[in-house]
Amino acid sequence: MTQVEAEVMSAERVFFDALLGARVGQLEELLAGDFQIIDVLSGAEADRAALIGAIGAGQLRFTAIDVIESKTRGYGDTVIVTGRTRMRGSYQGQPFGAHSRYTHVYVRQEGRWRLAAAQGTPIAGD
Repeated sequence: MTQVEAEVMSAERVFFDALLGARVGQLEELLAGDFQIIDVLSGAEADRAALIGAIGAGQLRFTAIDVIESKTRGYGDTVIVTGRTRMRGSYQGQPFGAHSRYTHVYVRQEGRWRLAAAQGTPIAGD
């Protein structure tokens, strides 16, 4: 694993750990200012403020995020991570579970890797 891959995979762990622990401060540091996420359950788009707000208010809670596989591809100051997860939690009090493939796009800004985009796609039949 290259140093860049190791740095980005460390950022990935911070992201998933921050979601699990509802650590808003870590999310604020990690997410790019123009971060966008496509929700794995509904396909809805949300920006940085919406995700951080939902986590901070307890509307979105994760009880488990198991990263089953992940791999990186680097393009200079951009790294794409693709992988597969199983997640459990609740949104607005309603429990959910998802087995999905995901794509995360990291960009190097001010010497740090920041998550700029995330998209999850449910795996059919699960």
